[in-house]
Amino acid sequence: MKVDVLVVGAGPAGSSAAMHLARGGARVLLADKASFPRDKPCGGGLTGRALKRIPVDPTPVVERDVDRFELRLRYGSRFARSHGEPLIRMTQRRRLDAFLAEHAAASGAEFRDRARVEVTELDDTGATARVGSETVRADVLVGADGANGVVARTAGLGESIVRGVALEGNVPLDVLGGDLERTAVIELAVLPGGYGWVFPKGDHANLGVGGWGSEGPRLRDHLARLCAAHGLAFDELSEVRGHRLPMRRLGTPAGRGRVVLVGDTAGLVDPLSGDGMYEAFVSARLAADAILDGDLDAYTAALSAALDRHAAASWAAKRAFDRYPRTVFAAARAPGVFKVVAGLLCGDVAHPADAHGVARGPLKLIARLAG
Repeated sequence: MKVDVLVVGAGPAGSSAAMHLARGGARVLLADKASFPRDKPCGGGLTGRALKRIPVDPTPVVERDVDRFELRLRYGSRFARSHGEPLIRMTQRRRLDAFLAEHAAASGAEFRDRARVEVTELDDTGATARVGSETVRADVLVGADGANGVVARTAGLGESIVRGVALEGNVPLDVLGGDLERTAVIELAVLPGGYGWVFPKGDHANLGVGGWGSEGPRLRDHLARLCAAHGLAFDELSEVRGHRLPMRRLGTPAGRGRVVLVGDTAGLVDPLSGDGMYEAFVSARLAADAILDGDLDAYTAALSAALDRHAAASWAAKRAFDRYPRTVFAAARAPGVFKVVAGLLCGDVAHPADAHGVARGPLKLIARLAG
């Protein structure tokens, strides 16, 4: 079988890339080893800036809108802030990924689930792969098969990606006390390199912890403490799952020859938030544009231009939170700062340095601490 593009992995980045490519007239095969619909470890939140880049309206699979954040420091001091519009639209990856794959197929891509991909040859003109039981030849190979996928390894990419870890589970929403229906809870400084979270969904809440890769052996204990802080026993959680958080160092190549990487495969998880939806949709569009324009070498530069300024600020804030959590927490609750955070989440503010007014002082303090 001959195609213009073989997209390996039908997560948000892969299906979005397939959608853009098919709409642009390319012959696309989108393949995933899992049987859809399938679940995936993920907080399942679509921020406002991600919604501005997603290639199709996700409303049919949105379960709840969140317009209020509660931030707590080490399960103690806390403050809450609300916003006049949704900051995050909550969904589940089981529903979102199937929805996007269906739209990729409706756009003209051929979608095959339960199709394991083995890349057998890479050369200057494309790639040959076994897709299920069939041999496929593609002019371009798009790696969208996640943090543990085969495409990056086969192409010799991803060596310098930093890998964090996370562990999460679900509990019925009515088991949790408090007003959580429109509130996302963020537990800061409860483990190195990350945070804990409680995200409300349709009929349940997702609880999780994520941090540096070195925290892997202690994640279960961290998650148990998060449960206890919210009045739960660890064994009340269902569907407890772990996953990696691949974070790209600035300037890391996202392509080589006839291969391009998108989403988690390219290590595009935000270092501070652990979110990768916005980056998935941005990289999908940029990869599709480079392929349709016939200029694959332009992709990495375009990706850096789109993401690196924000990613640099996230790396800096992550360092500051790790080193001086109390000071940063105090700065975060200063007047005006949440307005900037809301602007970043909604895509109305591109970078913390673009903030004006009373928030500039606390944000500059965080930047100095990071240095």
